[in-house]
Amino acid sequence: MFGPEAVDATHVLMKDESGSFIQWLMPLAFVVCAGWVVWHVPAFILDFLPPASESLFAQISELHARKDVTPNLSGLFGGFADPVDWAALLAMPILFYIGMRTIRCAPMEFEQWTRFDRFALFVGRVTMMLILLMTGIMLYEVFVRYLLAAPTLWANELTLWLGGYVFLFSGLYAMQQRCHIRIFLLYDVVPRFIQHIFDMLSLLMIWVFAVALVFGSYKQVFVNKFYKWEMFGTAFDPPIPATVQPFILIMVVLIAIQATANLFADWNKDGATRSAHDEIDEDELEALRKAAGAN
Repeated sequence: MFGPEAVDATHVLMKDESGSFIQWLMPLAFVVCAGWVVWHVPAFILDFLPPASESLFAQISELHARKDVTPNLSGLFGGFADPVDWAALLAMPILFYIGMRTIRCAPMEFEQWTRFDRFALFVGRVTMMLILLMTGIMLYEVFVRYLLAAPTLWANELTLWLGGYVFLFSGLYAMQQRCHIRIFLLYDVVPRFIQHIFDMLSLLMIWVFAVALVFGSYKQVFVNKFYKWEMFGTAFDPPIPATVQPFILIMVVLIAIQATANLFADWNKDGATRSAHDEIDEDELEALRKAAGAN
């Protein structure tokens, strides 16, 4: 599945459509639905895993009542999550699947991607949408703060919150694109079978780190942070500790899985050596020359 013969041949035809409208719509719609669900996670906690402690149950119930965007809607099935919450929750996997199926590989992206890489590619598109949203939020804050003298209580913390997800999602996308930092000084001078050993050792260390991190902190993260829905403790009070810390563990595991897929996909490729010239993007260099007015 992951060998050279498994490379998705459709990506050759997809490059010309990498800027199509659906490439913006699917990740943006997913971000909107995911944001709604994350903001209303306390409702789902109360519905699916209600705390046995009365004090904790009352604490999360009060938090949900205070943060609920649609307080006038009653919960479905006698619970706390209302129809909008359920609609957003059900839409998330549908939008993610459609986004993966309609993904288009841009010209500057890694060309020899497989069907398995659709997941990381769509996560990359979601990351791009988050960056655009962060930029829009910061521009809005500058406008209302300095021109209208009416600063918001939420812009800075929302940007901080989204920035954490951008950092985490970028790790998975960078692994799929093979654009993470690598040192080839020793790797390029050894035979291919030694390079395979290096690759397996690198993958082993990634998995050791991932397993150790999850094993050592899952209780602290998922029980003390997520299940208790720990907030940031500010005026806007977003659930940054309750959401970002669990996603650190999730993304570390996903990066390890992607690294495993990369190993299988690249196993039969020639171990061609690299030089400094290979790292130069000729298209970017030509664009810089034109911008500088050089011949």
